[in-house]
Amino acid sequence: MAHVRKTTQSRKTAARRTTSAKRGTERKSAKRAAPKRWSQRVTKQSDALDLKRGVFKLTSPKRIATSLKRSAEHSSRRKTGAYRSALSMLTFYINRAGKTLPKTQRTRLEKAKLELKRAFGRE
Repeated sequence: MAHVRKTTQSRKTAARRTTSAKRGTERKSAKRAAPKRWSQRVTKQSDALDLKRGVFKLTSPKRIATSLKRSAEHSSRRKTGAYRSALSMLTFYINRAGKTLPKTQRTRLEKAKLELKRAFGRE
């Protein structure tokens, strides 16, 4: 009877190995198909704005606000008003960067929020 248990255990172990090997290949293929970050998926697939490349890296808060305003007004992908879309994209970028965003850039982007309010006459 002890002999039967050994073969049963070895079969179970072999079954675990094959299923874990199958799982590993499934996981790898699933990771390649989906974008690496959820924020990347949001910016590409959602009804977000069509932003100009490098808009958040501009040095002037006023230029950032002007570019966001222009993108918001000309975008056909947005569902809400231009001001709300532009402000939400700016906030989204700040939140997405989190603690890794340098202080100088964070203050520049916070000033861009104020400039955006001025540009839309919401001050």
